[in-house]
Amino acid sequence: MAFISVSEGLIKKSTTTVENKFITKYLPVLNSDAVKVYLYSLYLCQSGLPYTVEDFAKSINFSVEKVKEIFDFLEEFELISIVSREPYEVKLLEAENVSGTPKKFKPEKYSDFAKTVQSVLSGRMISSNEFMEYFLLLEEYGFEQNALIMIINYCVNLHGNAIRFQYIKKVAKSFAEEGAVTAKKVDEKLSAYTSSTPALIELFKAVGIKKQPDVDDDKLYKKWTATLGFDEKAIAVAAKQFKTRTVEKLDDVLEELFKNRKFDAKEIEDYCKNKNSVYNLAYDIAKSLGVYMQTAAPFVETYVNAWCNRGFSFAILKTVAEYLFRQGNRSFEEMDAFLQKLYDNGVVADRSVNDYIAKRNGEDLLIKELLTACGLSRKITPWDIESLAKWRSWNFSDEMLFEAAKLSCGKANPMAYVNGVLSGWKADGVYSVDKITSTAAKTANNDERATRAQIDRHYYDLRHAAQERAENALNRATADPVYGGVRKKLAELGIELAFAEIRDKNEAAKIAKEMRELETDGDRRLAELGINKSDFVPRYSCEICNDTGYDDGGAPCACMKKYLKSLN
Repeated sequence: MAFISVSEGLIKKSTTTVENKFITKYLPVLNSDAVKVYLYSLYLCQSGLPYTVEDFAKSINFSVEKVKEIFDFLEEFELISIVSREPYEVKLLEAENVSGTPKKFKPEKYSDFAKTVQSVLSGRMISSNEFMEYFLLLEEYGFEQNALIMIINYCVNLHGNAIRFQYIKKVAKSFAEEGAVTAKKVDEKLSAYTSSTPALIELFKAVGIKKQPDVDDDKLYKKWTATLGFDEKAIAVAAKQFKTRTVEKLDDVLEELFKNRKFDAKEIEDYCKNKNSVYNLAYDIAKSLGVYMQTAAPFVETYVNAWCNRGFSFAILKTVAEYLFRQGNRSFEEMDAFLQKLYDNGVVADRSVNDYIAKRNGEDLLIKELLTACGLSRKITPWDIESLAKWRSWNFSDEMLFEAAKLSCGKANPMAYVNGVLSGWKADGVYSVDKITSTAAKTANNDERATRAQIDRHYYDLRHAAQERAENALNRATADPVYGGVRKKLAELGIELAFAEIRDKNEAAKIAKEMRELETDGDRRLAELGINKSDFVPRYSCEICNDTGYDDGGAPCACMKKYLKSLN
């Protein structure tokens, strides 16, 4: 029970809000019983009283059956939606947009139209309220009478006399949205639909969809063939392979195939056969990377299918995942970036990827040995890899690298010192060990060379300190179970959002909203922990060069000039 309740007396004194749209549009056409039920529904909804349908009927002196019958009637007007019939639940909907004064209709104005519609719907008597809705369609959407009769006739031919007005109204609105409100336009639209009907009938028959194709199906068929580019055979194969039994499911399947560039019937068959294997591959990759995977679908759609479409084999993807795990790159995002780099450089075939990894493993081993020679025992960083690539481009042999490492051992920042020594040797043309002997002292002690080493060391220290502060702040925050849980959920939702933005915009909006709420929860928890979210991003001492010493144009930054001045 809520800790605050409202007395019956206060409820009776309060007011019930009614939309002006209801008054201007529906009040003139609804009978008194329907108005009574609708207004009492608003009263109960806004007062919060816990009523059942039996209580409702008793309060307004109606039978339960009559109340349900009126709710069915109101649902046809799209004023309410029946959520459940057992237990009986209804949801009040927003009245449709309408402006101006109440519309007044003279029944005699539409007498011929009404007779024709009744002859079309000859299997049942049309109620006065249903007629009023047809009159509203004529007035609000500007339908010609013959145009609306053609639409009603089309719906009846498709679904029989038992068809509900709600469906006719939906189809009529669909025509109006495309500007088909005249008899000529409706005829053109129906003729265009009729031209594809035989193909739809054959498709439905072939794949077991038990319904007659309608205009909405025709829209989807034109989308599949004209927009997505599938032929009839490919559509039929897709439906059979994925065992679709509704056009909505078939539409989802074809969207998936389009995204994965599978258009030919043979490609579709192979894709379907391999789909389970791809899902198993996703789980294997996650296991190799050390990633927890609640469901594979978002990872398959966002990453694994794309990797396979680029030509990477299942076996090599597992190999890459294992390699990246050893390197400390343990996420699908990092693996995607690594594979993108390989793909951009034409490294896709198993042999070329294995050669690349073998080369990288050899380089990692060399860097580890160089670190040891420098007196360091830390793990390899991206900067170490970049430095080795740079030294290779300067044409230094492994032997020369180790000589430089020996000279740097014991220095404040050994790897930065190695960079300075090699830079000096490059300037002096020293590329072999025998030349080091005569120039070692001069090179090692030369002020200019020392300055270069100092500069490299200075900026390395600045960058490293900024990055380490950011990393420590993030580690401190994620160590908290509450904030760590929020970060993990946000990462999962980020993948789901990428997937939903392609498939379902409404679902994407829901996920985005959930992520915003989680961000707010996370910010609140950070405030409780006394951690500033901005601390997760490295704060470099120089915003111009981000502590590299060089601006975007490659010129020495103003901070470097200031540092050199301080050295002098």
